Amino acid sequence: MNLYVGSDHAGYRLKEEILAAGFIGTDLRLVDCGTFDEGSVDYPDIAFAVAERVKADSGFGILICGTGLGMSIAANKVNGIRAALCSEPLSARLAREHNDANILVLGARMIGTLLALETVKAFVSGMFTGGRHEKRIEKIASIEIMMKREE
Repeated sequence: MNLYVGSDHAGYRLKEEILAAGFIGTDLRLVDCGTFDEGSVDYPDIAFAVAERVKADSGFGILICGTGLGMSIAANKVNGIRAALCSEPLSARLAREHNDANILVLGARMIGTLLALETVKAFVSGMFTGGRHEKRIEKIASIEIMMKREE
């Protein structure tokens, strides 16, 4: 399974740390979606690139900017994307289990590298539990459909 990783300039160093960790022992193939240096870029461009790839192949993503706020707002504009801004492992695991989140968003200026790596591990090892959460995810999908019709 593909894990698409993208950041803006503020998240570049943390993105590189995550890519270097590699998550050996998992079947994840990490795909670097940019940015590729610390030069200024617009976070919506990266968020859209990762979200579209996640949507296209039912993979997962990680987005990183300074606070995580801009990336999460931008990624969640793409139908079928459930991007969760998390700053510790428990919320990342629950985002997968309860919300079927397919993109983890991190704020590089809000979280240290070690905690970020643990948060990523929790996210990628989590699985959607379905059950009572399934109807809520279906409601989110129905809102997306309704909003698309109104456009």
